[in-house]
This record gives sequence, C-alpha cells and structure tokens, in this order.
Amino acid sequence: MKKKGFIKEFQEFISRGNVIDMAVGVIIGGAFQTIISSLVNDVIMPLISVITGGIDFTMWKLKLGAGADAPVVHYGNLITAIINFLLMAFVIFTFIKIMNNLRDRFSKTEEEVPAAPETKICPFCLSEIPADAVKCAHCTSDLSEGGAI
Repeated sequence: MKKKGFIKEFQEFISRGNVIDMAVGVIIGGAFQTIISSLVNDVIMPLISVITGGIDFTMWKLKLGAGADAPVVHYGNLITAIINFLLMAFVIFTFIKIMNNLRDRFSKTEEEVPAAPETKICPFCLSEIPADAVKCAHCTSDLSEGGAI
C-alpha cells in the first residue's frame, strides 16, 4: 500500500468542508468576542458600577508586599472576565437554541420506517433464528416457501 505524502494528506484535510466551516466559525467567534467584551466593559460594568454606588471592579486589587515594586493581584479584572465569560456563554447558548429550533421547525421530518426484525421464531420448535434463515439451526426444519414440513 502506497503511503500518502504529508502535503497531499494536508491538502485533503484542508479541503474538507467541515474544516473550512470551523475556520470561519473561529474567525466569526473572535469578532463576536470583541463585541461581547465591549458590551461588558462599556455598558454592563458601568451599569453595575452605578447600581453598586460607583464601584469600579477594575480598580479592585490586592498588593502583595510593601514598596512601589510589590506585585499586585488585580482580582477586579477577574470579576470582569467572569462576567464577560458568562455573558458570552449565555449569548452562544441562546443562539444555538434558536438555530436548533429553526432547524427542527423547517426540516422535513419523514416518518421513520421501522427496521425489519433481525430475528424470527421458528414455527416448528419456537427457537429464535436469524430473519433470513431458510432452515432452522435448532430443529433443521425447512423454512423456505413451499419447503417440506
């Protein structure tokens, strides 16, 4: 068996439709993240600040030590990032829910035909046998049409 070259295998991988769809989704997701970040930082966080009496979460920090060069933990930025994440997750969840509802509403649902049974019962010995069997494996009776009884 001939091995495919790395370049040929990569071309096949890239030319698949789902890879291109995924790349487009990642690009759109990155742009969408910018919109959500702006919504959180420029709209929601100022509203929360007004509601909480002028608290600015980005100013919340914990200084670890004394002096001008002491490390600082900016946990207010973490709170902002958590709100950003929760809002992004909520928007994506809502979008997927709407898309699934639209897909279900507009997809043509065909009545599923029940699958043919895989087994049947031998009329002579009542053993379970494959549905396509023409002779019972248990009692050796002929099960074909017009077969001997």
